Amino acid sequence: MIRRMFSGLIMLVVMSFVTFLLFFNGAVDPVRFTCGKACTPTVLETNRKTLGFDDPVPVQYGKFVKGIFVGRNYPDDPELAKTSPETIARCDAPCLGYSPQQSATVTSVIGDKIPVSVSLAIAAFILWIVFGVLFGVIAALNKGKFLDKLLVGGSLLFFAFPTFWIGSFAYRFIAVRWELLPVPEYVSIADGGVGAWALGLFLPALTLALFYMAGYVRITRAYVLESMSEDYLRTAKAKGLQPRKILWKHTMRAALTPLVTIAGLDFAALLGGAIITESVFNYDGLGKLARDAATTWDLPITVGIVLLLATFVIIANIIVDVLYAVIDPRVKYV
Repeated sequence: MIRRMFSGLIMLVVMSFVTFLLFFNGAVDPVRFTCGKACTPTVLETNRKTLGFDDPVPVQYGKFVKGIFVGRNYPDDPELAKTSPETIARCDAPCLGYSPQQSATVTSVIGDKIPVSVSLAIAAFILWIVFGVLFGVIAALNKGKFLDKLLVGGSLLFFAFPTFWIGSFAYRFIAVRWELLPVPEYVSIADGGVGAWALGLFLPALTLALFYMAGYVRITRAYVLESMSEDYLRTAKAKGLQPRKILWKHTMRAALTPLVTIAGLDFAALLGGAIITESVFNYDGLGKLARDAATTWDLPITVGIVLLLATFVIIANIIVDVLYAVIDPRVKYV
């Protein structure tokens, strides 16, 4: 665990530097997008000093990393801060920068959107894991039968449809035309309770879950069938162990190991925001924020979301590595 946490820390440092270098390497002047139509040479120069873009890239990155741990002030130029103290904005740790377009720190903007994306990711994850693995096991136990063909064929059908089509269909027909469910709207648990929170998330979570579930049905089926062909499982059957015990104690533990890797990475990626689904259902989460930031060239927001998403993926990798030994004791780390 210590070795993997150390390697994850190194990856975080490298990832943050590469991301920062890609966006602030001088190919595009980020100051151009900080003042809209009011841009004049004087305003551009003031904004460049205020945000610290007049420093070399390594110096900017050093201040960026320092801000993550201790925070930083804007204007970034001490001389400018003395002459214009009213323009100072305090960005507390962990500071991911300041967005002039939002007139707010990146941390505060992202923090307002995280609950929506995290709620959607958790709801979708529960749906696709429970039903994806369940249907995959059922398909494997009924290999070659009608139920197996029905589940696999149905998963291929849902996998073929893009999420924007499934989401648009659910929103237009299930919620609006047929009124089977209320129009999806995010309601926090604090405001509406667990019931309203879950009901508001159901359709967008189901949209994501159907797409991911389609893949997990086929993957689970393949891994379960592969595990059932192992010699030690045939020995367990020969000893007269109950089929249910063989399935859950031996077959599933071997089959779940690769599934944990895929599930961990999918969940981590989804925490960064489901851009298409959030746009279809007008959910104000990280996905919608990432789309808006990309279209308006809000580089500080874009960098913050990229770093956050990459951090989720790296942490998920570490957790998955640790869970390997918990699920399958045969795993030995070298």
